[in-house]
Amino acid sequence: MSYSNLMIFSLGANRPLAQRIADAIGISLGNSSSVTYSDGETAVNLVDSVRGKDIYLVQSTSAPVNDNLMELLITVDALKRASAKSINVVMPYFGYARQDRKARAREPITSKLVANMLSVSGIDRLLTVDLHAAQIQGFFDIPVDHLTGSPLLADYFTRRGLTGKKDVVVVSPDHGGVTRARKLADFLHTKLAIIDKRRPKANVAEIMNIIGDVKGKKCILIDDMIDTAGTITLAADALKELGATEVYASCTHAVLSGPAIERIDKSAIQELVVLDTIQIPEERQSAKITQISIAGLLAEAIVRTHEERPLSPLFEAHIPNF
Repeated sequence: MSYSNLMIFSLGANRPLAQRIADAIGISLGNSSSVTYSDGETAVNLVDSVRGKDIYLVQSTSAPVNDNLMELLITVDALKRASAKSINVVMPYFGYARQDRKARAREPITSKLVANMLSVSGIDRLLTVDLHAAQIQGFFDIPVDHLTGSPLLADYFTRRGLTGKKDVVVVSPDHGGVTRARKLADFLHTKLAIIDKRRPKANVAEIMNIIGDVKGKKCILIDDMIDTAGTITLAADALKELGATEVYASCTHAVLSGPAIERIDKSAIQELVVLDTIQIPEERQSAKITQISIAGLLAEAIVRTHEERPLSPLFEAHIPNF
């Protein structure tokens, strides 16, 4: 099928994912360049003409968060001034999502600030995946399509034979992730367990109690993101101590900062399954990490958006082919 009016551009955060998306649709990536000057300023140049085109701009705001965000905003301005028909930002990972409320006095709500910046920059639509807090979708004054990676993770574990088994249980690492874990459990036709934990300070989690039966079970932990891996590795070790036979972990966004890789390698996690919303650099790889691509899901979402078709089928357990 020809998509002559559709163009995909990639910025610096995750070019391999953008290339996989373009390949899935059957088009070439738009030609653009970005350079950082010696004083730290970013300059963007659009080599291909975008006049009258529907543009899909792929950029996760992962580390370096501020650089990637600024590169995105500058590129949006370039597209507006070059007379693009529409500007749709595909942001697989939305940075600053954890700063979504005032937890203490005199704190900013940075995710709302970022939403404001994107809304007023001139973009027409945002396509993102597994926001840390669902209410962030309401921070925007433009349409936001909020996809989920659960169907892809469910498909992977189904292929591993971990569906419909009485000895398999999906585990939420905290109360906030229960909805996500229940969705995966429904896809896999398994039971659900919940870890009740207390977090005394940022990036430090203390396991308190496990609600549900995990003894003699193969456990699948699921979270939206893994940053320093403190929560997920503590949860895995606790499950193992309580009699779990195997512990798998999964997430949509593999942030993997600080001591994350060392913690994962030393933990009871047998395999960590992540999506490629964030490009994992070579030095942050681990033999325990399996990365599966979200490119097919995003490609399908882009085509459906371009053709003005509903995105609701993308929330099913099996992603349809277009």
